[in-house]
Amino acid sequence: MAAPSSSASAHDELIRRAFTTQAVAYAANPAISDPERVARLVHAVEPEPDARVLEVATGPGYVALGFAAVCREVVGVDLTDAPLEIAERNRRERGLTNVTFERGDARRLAYADETLDVVLCRLAFHHFDNPAAVLGEMARVCRRGGKVAVEDILVSEIAERAAYQNRFENLRDPSHTRAFSLSALLDLFTGAALEVEDVHTGRLTQALEQWLANAHTPDDVAREVRALVERDREEDLSGTHPYRRAEDGQIVFNQRTAIVVARRR
Repeated sequence: MAAPSSSASAHDELIRRAFTTQAVAYAANPAISDPERVARLVHAVEPEPDARVLEVATGPGYVALGFAAVCREVVGVDLTDAPLEIAERNRRERGLTNVTFERGDARRLAYADETLDVVLCRLAFHHFDNPAAVLGEMARVCRRGGKVAVEDILVSEIAERAAYQNRFENLRDPSHTRAFSLSALLDLFTGAALEVEDVHTGRLTQALEQWLANAHTPDDVAREVRALVERDREEDLSGTHPYRRAEDGQIVFNQRTAIVVARRR
């Protein structure tokens, strides 16, 4: 197997730094920890009780733990140690013995071909430097007839509006590479020869200041992000529809999301 390129290695280090710094705040983020959101993903995938499940980029492990409650065996892999430590602590607190967490590279999954029933990834594809390679690996390790699922944030189908959102997303957190439009995300599945069976759309509502604080965005960069979002509020440039919340005057915006569930042919 080919060694990772130097650019991939540099991006890996960027991700490790970002999610080591953000680990605690990320794990506490209601958008990540909300059990109803986890349950929605489990329901969308509809795994069998005897399924062997792999979650790629597990982070603090909430999704893996949600699947472990209804499936036979679950493994969560992540590139970064800090969130894995939180995931393991969460596992011990819940007393689950059918889920394990380990360090792993999403581009080179340590599993044989066609050995897993469900392979999934939540809210991480916009951090991958080569998402097509990751989805290809997810498809490779999934058995024929098994399911591959991705949940992620979306951007506009209109290129300039998509670019505007990706610009302030990347400024806020440089480990953000690119969020896809729904059509582009579906094209990734087609490229991996995965048969899309279901798509569920939704949204995440983000309070701008907490969103910036969660990523530890430097003050000078945060000012630039605020200016971009404020301009977006006035001119509707991205489709995130920022607005001032009536109760406290804070700026809030919406990230559109999609869960795509496919079957491995």
